[in-house]
Amino acid sequence: MNKEEKQETISAPPTGFKMIVREFKKDKLALFSLGLLTILLLTIFIGAMMLDKDAVMKVSIFDKYGEPGVNGFILGADEGGRDVFGQLIIGARNSVVIGFAITIVTSIIGVGLGIIAGYYGGIIDTIIMRIVDFIMVLPMIMIVIVFVTIIPKYNMMSFVWIMSAFYWVAKARLFRGKTLSESRRDYISASKTLGTSDFKIMFGELMPNLSSLIITNLTINFAANIGIETTLSYLGFGLPPGTPSLGTLIGYASNGVVLSEKTWIWAPASILILVMMLSINYVGQAFKRSADARQRLG
Repeated sequence: MNKEEKQETISAPPTGFKMIVREFKKDKLALFSLGLLTILLLTIFIGAMMLDKDAVMKVSIFDKYGEPGVNGFILGADEGGRDVFGQLIIGARNSVVIGFAITIVTSIIGVGLGIIAGYYGGIIDTIIMRIVDFIMVLPMIMIVIVFVTIIPKYNMMSFVWIMSAFYWVAKARLFRGKTLSESRRDYISASKTLGTSDFKIMFGELMPNLSSLIITNLTINFAANIGIETTLSYLGFGLPPGTPSLGTLIGYASNGVVLSEKTWIWAPASILILVMMLSINYVGQAFKRSADARQRLG
């Protein structure tokens, strides 16, 4: 290898993975959050596989409001004598799976339609945006509650599809606007001149340049979707009865006596949600900065 080749190798921009590693090394809080989030997720999913949901949700009147450490209950029991620790682990697993599934489905629909609308414009853009406008003016939470109430054989997957049907529109509007400005750049015009297919231009060239926005949006929405599921379960319109949920545990705090005297029922779920959301946010910010740095370096 001659001197020029060595110099080129030395000055070569770092790869995407190296950029991410470098960003996490610079941000100790993000690195700590990543480690904490990894430990939490492993504990939640491994623990959920080892627990029997039927045994966890078994009602035992004699163990009503059992305190932590009594009769083998690590975090005590709820008003039905059900194991709070088991509900915490399985409920957290359910919330994470639901939040992730909704985020992926809405991102595929929203980002895809947003890019298509912004790239083609004209009648295609008009049709997609009018659908978006119509859905956005609807009282989505109320409609979700109605669907949850009337759908027969309602389960976790039903909840994911109901939420996904209404929560993709904000993404479509956001990415449509970014695509409108990005599609005017010279590299898009050059690709069109060279005869590159529209699909390759949209999803092979244009979309990678929106990566930092996609990452930020995914992160924010992942945490938000966990929060939405928890809120609806708290109100009694989330997961079906008999399915553990963090929102159900937090909902016990609506009882003044439980709120003040039996904190072991609702406090662990509240703390877990707070820690997960903060960790996801800090990790997402680090990924965003690495994506921004990679785009600046080309």
